[in-house]
Amino acid sequence: MDLKDQIALITGASSGIGRATAEVMARAGAKVGINYLKNKAGAEQAAATIRNSGGDALVIRADVTRAADVQVMVGAVRERWGRVDILVNNAGDLLARRMLAEMTEEYWDQVMALNLKSVFLCVKVVWEEMAARKSGCIINMSSIAGRNGGGPGAAAYAAAKGGLITYTKSLAKELAAYQIRVNAIAPGVIETPYHERYSPPEVMKKFVAQIPLGRTGQAEEIAAVVAFLASPAARFITGETIEVNGGQWMD
Repeated sequence: MDLKDQIALITGASSGIGRATAEVMARAGAKVGINYLKNKAGAEQAAATIRNSGGDALVIRADVTRAADVQVMVGAVRERWGRVDILVNNAGDLLARRMLAEMTEEYWDQVMALNLKSVFLCVKVVWEEMAARKSGCIINMSSIAGRNGGGPGAAAYAAAKGGLITYTKSLAKELAAYQIRVNAIAPGVIETPYHERYSPPEVMKKFVAQIPLGRTGQAEEIAAVVAFLASPAARFITGETIEVNGGQWMD
């Protein structure tokens, strides 16, 4: 995939899929804005890896659930490189496994803000400059949970990720007139810190048993699809959600 001279901003890029995406896109030629909230060390390590390979990266701390932070984040990228060509809305998290009896209004709101509201806020800040250029690419990170309802205690997360799939379609329709492509990816069970936190070995074993390819995925395998969707090779694809799950969900 050729992303030479493209400017990419990736939210939640200090570890897992986000970090892998930053590194893969940089290898493809993009200059990369690496957003983080808490894991500064991971973000700096990703940036160092990119720079050591001859690439260009900028580390930006921002809480993407806050409009003011998003403005500052995008402003930093524009100050450094002048524009945003590619927005990857990767930030998201389950926060905790909560069954209905344990779920609070505060928890529900936090999950929705991180996984869905953040996408709205980020798109809101970048779309007009993309529209003015008649060029741009937005990629939203959904989840297989948005298709199948998720695992135990993941109802709020699944609802947010399902909403993100629908929002992706709506945005694709609205922004097509400006030649802005909007797509989503729905990863399956991927080996990342997410599952290290929320899926003990016995749960992971059950997940793997449901995957026809017989294994979990790697963050780099998702990153490769992000790079494809951002590249000219995908120039006639918009409004799609790409399933990357080893066959666990087929639609």
